[in-house]
Amino acid sequence: MFINIVLLFIALCLLLCFVMTRKTSPKQIYLVDFACYKPPTSQKASKEVVMTQARRSGEFSEELLAFMMKILERSGLGESTYLAEIFFANKYEPSMKAARREVEMIIFGTVDTVVAKTGVKCEEIGILIVNCCIYNTEPSLCSMIVNRHKFRQDVITYNLSGMGCSAGLRAIGLAKHLLRVHHNSYALIVSTERITEHVFLGKDHSKFHINCLFRVGGAAILLSNRLSHRNTCKYQLVHAVQTNTSASDRSYNCIYREEDNAEIVGISINKDLLVAAIATIRPNLTAVGHLILPIKEKVAYMIMNYIARKPYIPNYSKAVEHFIPHVGGKPVLDELQKSLSFSDEDLEASRMTLYRYGNTSSSSMWYGLAYVEAKGRVKEGSRVWQIAFGSGFKCNSVIWHAMKRVDYDHTNPWADEISGFPVNLVDCGPVPVYFEPSE
Repeated sequence: MFINIVLLFIALCLLLCFVMTRKTSPKQIYLVDFACYKPPTSQKASKEVVMTQARRSGEFSEELLAFMMKILERSGLGESTYLAEIFFANKYEPSMKAARREVEMIIFGTVDTVVAKTGVKCEEIGILIVNCCIYNTEPSLCSMIVNRHKFRQDVITYNLSGMGCSAGLRAIGLAKHLLRVHHNSYALIVSTERITEHVFLGKDHSKFHINCLFRVGGAAILLSNRLSHRNTCKYQLVHAVQTNTSASDRSYNCIYREEDNAEIVGISINKDLLVAAIATIRPNLTAVGHLILPIKEKVAYMIMNYIARKPYIPNYSKAVEHFIPHVGGKPVLDELQKSLSFSDEDLEASRMTLYRYGNTSSSSMWYGLAYVEAKGRVKEGSRVWQIAFGSGFKCNSVIWHAMKRVDYDHTNPWADEISGFPVNLVDCGPVPVYFEPSE
């Protein structure tokens, strides 16, 4: 009898340990697959086409057109980026209908592709997160997807707006927390921005960068916490790190949507941008470094910076194989490369993304990852670091671990042209003064 009681007690203790371990152990989160939107060839726009359409509109003076051309020449964009359909009309006449058509083509196209690639049915998806900074519809973009793809009634939806180019990776962080508490679930993230109504028609130079740098694009990412995906997914989520310096007026005001003196709405990008960006990115890098850098690099950093008092930049390439920052613009990529001592090869994916697709806002990191995959560089065990930054100012980093060698397929946006990259980029000098760092 006593032995039976002891055995029962041991069994209850083991059961209790199992239950407690099951509750406290974080669920692993997997990136099943993702898809990037590639617009039709009819929407390709060279610098010459952009300038021709701008001149044809009759909205801009010769002085502003010259300023616009100077930005384009020094932007890092190539000759095959994509504009929305409305920009090819004889006259720029934005409308809600045209804007809705743009986002529907991007969102429905990427969702259709990622669902087809993974074989996951929309009614199986329990979490839907959509981020689009400026464009807001009624019903929401989430509702637009739920209606079109017939998601189930209890789907959890979040519509993120006003969060800038870093919102896509911020959505990954949100999905991580949701997947930790919702068992056996899928989370679909859709990241995009619409440019149909973005054009600034005033005379304020600081608001002209939006006209020149932003292009059509978007991505859909499917995450899962199902153990069955461990052997079939592309990547496992390792870390998601967020930094926000909005409390600083300098950071808060460096990218700001407002009316000019003529009450024309536009997005100002002032000379504080690079200062704010670096001030926000640095603490994010420090936090990421604590998580991923090898002990040797951490010790060297502590000794050199705090004892020897000599600046030391850790070698992050020892911790990750692929570094994919948001392609905010050539000056930001240049400054980031300089600050982290990364090589030209480390920045290749982002520079080629900027060249081929332009600044597609929160989806740009996914075009960069697609580039690395198309090049056949993602091996089993490879670590990928995506980092995005945007208005606020905010910075978000995500670290992925490749669960297998990743081979690209025909849905990869680089599939039919990857052999032509990388291309040689010509340095035409700094972007005009409003984009330069503060003194």
